[in-house]
Amino acid sequence: MKVFDLFYTFLAAVLFLAALPFLILLSFKKKYRHSIPARFFVWKNPPFASHDIWFHVCSLGEAKAIAPLIERLGEFKIAITTITHTGYEVASKYPAQVRYLPYELWLWLWIRTPKMVVVLEAEFWYLLFRIANARGAKVIALNARISERSFPKYYKMRWFYKRLLAQCDRIFCQSTEDMVRFIALGATNVEVLGNIKLAQKIIATKEYPKPPCTLIVAASTHEGEEEAIIKAFLTYKEANTDAKLLVVPRHPERFEKVFAIIQKTAPHLSTVRWSDSKELQSDIILVNAMGELNNLYAISDIAILGGAFAPIGGHNPLEPAYFGCKIITGEHIFSQRELLKYVHHVQFVTPQGIAQALVDAQTLPPSHVDETIDLDIIIDYLKVQSQL
Repeated sequence: MKVFDLFYTFLAAVLFLAALPFLILLSFKKKYRHSIPARFFVWKNPPFASHDIWFHVCSLGEAKAIAPLIERLGEFKIAITTITHTGYEVASKYPAQVRYLPYELWLWLWIRTPKMVVVLEAEFWYLLFRIANARGAKVIALNARISERSFPKYYKMRWFYKRLLAQCDRIFCQSTEDMVRFIALGATNVEVLGNIKLAQKIIATKEYPKPPCTLIVAASTHEGEEEAIIKAFLTYKEANTDAKLLVVPRHPERFEKVFAIIQKTAPHLSTVRWSDSKELQSDIILVNAMGELNNLYAISDIAILGGAFAPIGGHNPLEPAYFGCKIITGEHIFSQRELLKYVHHVQFVTPQGIAQALVDAQTLPPSHVDETIDLDIIIDYLKVQSQL
């Protein structure tokens, strides 16, 4: 073990001990009931059995993005690690071994002899890269990105990221801008592949009847966003009395809190939980279920895409665009800037501008995507490298 590795491991151990009381408390929360014990205490989270390619993703979006790769690598034994519960749920649907990625301190014991580790987007865990590389694995950064907003922080720590990125055999970036940022951090073997999310198969898994009215879906909303959206909807509804609003919070643990916000902000409108009725008769419906967004985009006229009215970074615009929704989103789109390059007719507004954007959407064409990506380069590369 090199001196820096020893120091980093020691620091990871100190941080773990300092955070231990908080981790124990958080593990009792529904959101973290499975992920924290698995990640920080390796509870029911054994190492992988023999496999060919190990994908590491963070959460829901990245787990969905690798679906076309998994499908085309059917002859290989696939392993997947994830960070979040929602990512784990998606990954569990693939023909693969699925685990939560343990906290870095435990990776010395948990990682055995991987052949290839493919890390998605910005999941830069030093010991994951270092140990996999030291044990003979090819380490690939795929769909790699560093946002314009985050780059100054990375650059201040470039001495560290140069060391981390040196463990990579190849870095496939989303864009030329990302490639330039990686090179500035000292990375080599960098090339632009494009965003693999453009290759996603976007489908509706259920078919719901579309109500004969303007249907608006507030998708993947976060803390502080719902109230502004509901108020904008109230203003819009004054002139469009038959309009209906579907509210789909990003995190399931917020379902009941958001329902209370709906009732408080729009007490005179009829409201219902999706779990109680899917008839779309009420003015506002709280969608307290996971995995329904594409099904709802398919019948919606307008999508208010959350995660960008608060400084979250935005969410995937490809799905509502695929179904022809007219998209309204916020200005904090730093995590989705690359994908938004490919989506046409999107309105970017402040929370105060949502009401006017709803009115303007009536005369705008539907959003759409006219770009694709050829995955042959990465598929061929993974197949060749996994057999060396």
